[in-house]
Amino acid sequence: MTQVAVYNAGGEQLLHTVELHHAIRMLVRRVARVREAVVGETFGPYPRPRSLELVRWIFTGWLYHDRGERVPQVSRENVLRRDRYTCAYCGRTGTTYDHIVPRHLGGGTTWLNCVAACEDCNSRRKGGRTLAQAGMTLQFLPFVPEAWELLPRRR
Repeated sequence: MTQVAVYNAGGEQLLHTVELHHAIRMLVRRVARVREAVVGETFGPYPRPRSLELVRWIFTGWLYHDRGERVPQVSRENVLRRDRYTCAYCGRTGTTYDHIVPRHLGGGTTWLNCVAACEDCNSRRKGGRTLAQAGMTLQFLPFVPEAWELLPRRR
């Protein structure tokens, strides 16, 4: 399905993406307007949207740190969402998170030092050791996500 970006009123803040049929419903309900259209394509009276802008501004301060930074807070749930509930070590379902460099060795709870992990890899295989000590590698690299990337995904 085609994804359509949804921006807050004012057009500066990307909130999330929606399926094309959802975007059309937003236009019909008049809660959004077309920000950018696909040239030459229409759906009835509406141009086919590539991105939408909400008609009313919505407050999204809950997505950010209290200090006003635009970097989401590191938490177990946010790390799992960022990594799509996939263990960074073996690829199975991740249910917890692990510090790549353990805290007792100076590793902090940061986006670049935390990854999703399954119980087996986190407690039994790696434990409180570094990757080299445990003989393990990462299947993907951690990154600092944008707030919209942590929104719950619709299935």
